[in-house]
Amino acid sequence: MIKRMNAADYKTAEELLRLQLPAYQVEAEIIGYEDLPPLRDTVESLMHCEETFFGYFIDQELCGAISFKTEKEEIDIHRLIVHPNHFRKGIAQKLLDFVIEDQKDMKSIIVSTGTKNKPAVHFYQKNGFSPVKETVINPSLSITLFKREQ
Repeated sequence: MIKRMNAADYKTAEELLRLQLPAYQVEAEIIGYEDLPPLRDTVESLMHCEETFFGYFIDQELCGAISFKTEKEEIDIHRLIVHPNHFRKGIAQKLLDFVIEDQKDMKSIIVSTGTKNKPAVHFYQKNGFSPVKETVINPSLSITLFKREQ
């Protein structure tokens, strides 16, 4: 089940952080860069991020989440995370499909991921996203921005 989450609530932000840290640790291992900014998030930073969150629950367990901001007619996905215990269950796809349908009046969607994160790159490309720009953060990290027109 997918439901909206209020990240400004302390307990909800704690729950989101328990999901986020192991998910981004896997990405850090995939791309070979251990200092990803999402790994430095805290309950307080999540509470103040002003993103819209939806969680994917199996029974009462939060297994995945997506967050975004909207500006004008564009969705900017900030997080699409699945707990490693729930990889390969279609949760990321269900969350992305949910946001696409929920925000169908928007004209485009953007999302960024580590350029070396081949599973994420493949996921976004198979969902109609095209690479728009690559930004080199430092010699060990580059980020690719993807865009999809609705």
